[in-house]
Amino acid sequence: MSTVTTQETTTGPTAAQRVFAIVGASSGNLVEWFDFYVYSFCALYFAPAFFPAGDATTQLLNTAGVFAAGFLMRPIGGWMFGRIADRLGRRTAMMISVFMMCGGSLMIAVLPTYATIGVAAPALLLLARLAQGLSVGGEYGTSATYMSEVALQGRRGFYASFQYVTLIGGQLLAVLVLVILQSLLTVDELKAWGWRIPFVLGALAALVALLLRRSLAETSTSETRGRKEAGTLAGLMQHKRAFLTVVGFTAGGSLIFYTFTTYMQKYLVNSAGMNAETASRIMTVALFVYMLLQPVIGGISDRIGRKASMIIFGALATLCTVPILDTLRGVTDPYMAFFLMIAALTIVSFYTSISGLIKAEMFPPEVRALGVGLSYAIANALFGGTAEYVALWLKSAGMEESFFWYVTALCAISFVVSLTMRDPTKEGYLKDEP
Repeated sequence: MSTVTTQETTTGPTAAQRVFAIVGASSGNLVEWFDFYVYSFCALYFAPAFFPAGDATTQLLNTAGVFAAGFLMRPIGGWMFGRIADRLGRRTAMMISVFMMCGGSLMIAVLPTYATIGVAAPALLLLARLAQGLSVGGEYGTSATYMSEVALQGRRGFYASFQYVTLIGGQLLAVLVLVILQSLLTVDELKAWGWRIPFVLGALAALVALLLRRSLAETSTSETRGRKEAGTLAGLMQHKRAFLTVVGFTAGGSLIFYTFTTYMQKYLVNSAGMNAETASRIMTVALFVYMLLQPVIGGISDRIGRKASMIIFGALATLCTVPILDTLRGVTDPYMAFFLMIAALTIVSFYTSISGLIKAEMFPPEVRALGVGLSYAIANALFGGTAEYVALWLKSAGMEESFFWYVTALCAISFVVSLTMRDPTKEGYLKDEP
């Protein structure tokens, strides 16, 4: 049986078709993460428009609360889109996901302010963010499953790594658009109407991704989709060990990812005392290098195996997190800070480059998208999405080093889980699929 196209032919796609499939799937991933993070980066400018009462800090806390609500929707999105992908097809789920993100971004772009419609403005903003959170929650599992299934046997690590290339690329693109707008518009113009531009761009880009995804070949078969257990929680619980394994190593992986990406700029400023502009430059270049590392280390996993990659990640993250964060706190040389950031992100890359693939290898096709999406979303919402809040709360309580050990403890759990799990490269469900 072939899992390559809906026609279920015995011949797989050509190399050109595989590349197009990866581009089509990852383009939507890039757009989804661009739209999701544009909200965070532009909050400084649109917060007064939706939460006029109180000082600037209160306004930002309100917008941060709406941002956090998006994370809470991820497990629901992981379940809903995982079910759609397993029962109706990966392509269908990916198209609905990117369309929903388009709608959320467009809604924010044209949303009237508090001065125009009163309390309905923040309520509608929350609704748009919930839709985006639902979309992102579903995007990870469906795109990871699709990219893993369409990837060439023996080079799946390399192909599947482009999921995080576009995830990181979405963050970088969001920063780049904001920097360009800051250079072209005044602060008053950005607060009045300029903040809407990135959301319009995100909505338009989502439409392009939607068109690309329409022409993708389906990777699941009608036989698989028609099984009674397809896309059901009951079917997924038949693979409880795999589900708990994924939650176990994703907890540490998500936490350390958000620690050294979204939180790190604030850490360099608040804890290391670095100039904000210098910290921004360091993070921008570091994220770019981090993005380029994904296919390199993904390719390495094709040679050494996914389990070996996860063991390397778990061991190095457990041993090096405290020394790196402690040294960064006292660093004054920006070049040394950059070096330490690259060292940390290289370690994290042994997880992120194969994050989606190793999950997909652990579930059979009838519950694969659900298993990947739901397990990731639960661990990500609990540990990844709360990373910045926990770090800042412990710092305000005078216990900043406790956060270093918190990250280390979760990475140690990832290490133990990686040691005890089966090797998905040798025993995973994708091993015998063309």
